[in-house]
Amino acid sequence: MSVRYDDDFFTWTQEQAAFLKARRYDQLDIENLADEVESMGKSEIREFASRVALICAHLLKLEYQTERTDKHERSWQSTVRTQRRQLRRHLEANPGLKNPAITGRALDTGWNDGRDLAVRETEIDPDVFPDDCPYSFDQIAGDDFWPPRA
Repeated sequence: MSVRYDDDFFTWTQEQAAFLKARRYDQLDIENLADEVESMGKSEIREFASRVALICAHLLKLEYQTERTDKHERSWQSTVRTQRRQLRRHLEANPGLKNPAITGRALDTGWNDGRDLAVRETEIDPDVFPDDCPYSFDQIAGDDFWPPRA
């Protein structure tokens, strides 16, 4: 191993890829390589939860933001549609994320982050929003669900 992980990450990645392709397994930095592969999986979960958060924030704005224009409503609905499409693509590319334990974690994280985002963007008292997500994952990810106005 000629490049240390801590000294030049980019060059280290290129070198590790070259070692793998050349089947030079004895030269791999196994510990750091395993950590990076694990981190890649965690990154997919973060992206999943991030999309859920954006959808939840906009569903909350649609449900609770009473002072809004039609332009706001169309914009929020457009964001929800886009994020739902991207969420479905992400799940199609990463079917392992459909594991109920992972989906549940992403929903919890996404709900909390989305709720916080809705509070910041609307300045509505946080106590107005539910503590627990009132939407099922199917409602969040599906095209047909739109919350009623509060």
